[in-house]
Amino acid sequence: MRRNLPGLAGVLAGLMLASAPALALSVDFIDLETRVPGAAAQPAAPPVQAPAQPRESAQPQQGAIPRQIVAWTGAQPEGAIVVSTQERRLYLVIGDGKAMRYGVGVGRPGFEWAGAKTITNKREWPDWTPPAEMLRRRPDLPRHMKGGPENPLGARAMYLGSSLYRIHGSNEPDTIGQAVSSGCIRMTNEDVTDLYTRVKVGATVTVMR
Repeated sequence: MRRNLPGLAGVLAGLMLASAPALALSVDFIDLETRVPGAAAQPAAPPVQAPAQPRESAQPQQGAIPRQIVAWTGAQPEGAIVVSTQERRLYLVIGDGKAMRYGVGVGRPGFEWAGAKTITNKREWPDWTPPAEMLRRRPDLPRHMKGGPENPLGARAMYLGSSLYRIHGSNEPDTIGQAVSSGCIRMTNEDVTDLYTRVKVGATVTVMR
């Protein structure tokens, strides 16, 4: 019996190690446009796949800047959008001297822009394909990412003409009200979903610095 004790102890130790929880490493690379799970990550379970029909609110986002109706004296017609990058606010003209105001994230220093664009397309839970310029800065980024709660474009996207810019949701609601993007206008998923229902393809978008 004494000869068998070392063997038995080894078996018990093996069982204890097998039952111990595995440690998982999760690495996020933060792009200046958005946050994407890095290719070097070693998750304990397979990464979350975008569902075929994503939930409208996979994880409620508490926006620090509540949307509200405010007075509007501009000359823009009903349905037009005005973005003030200094205020970090987006205004949707709703008529009768009023506008719906939303908090937004805007381009960081060096990526600011101003001008007039037109919404040429709208997508729910859009896929994301990083543009070549971003891939040159961040070659580790995925070449394509399916739409869903983990997608950097969030729940909705409105495409601005032939430019690379969009008004879109975000999986980083804490960045709303900051200048951190590569030029896109980002919103919480709740706010971008609300805006999406109110605007039409063909609406004008004026970005002011």
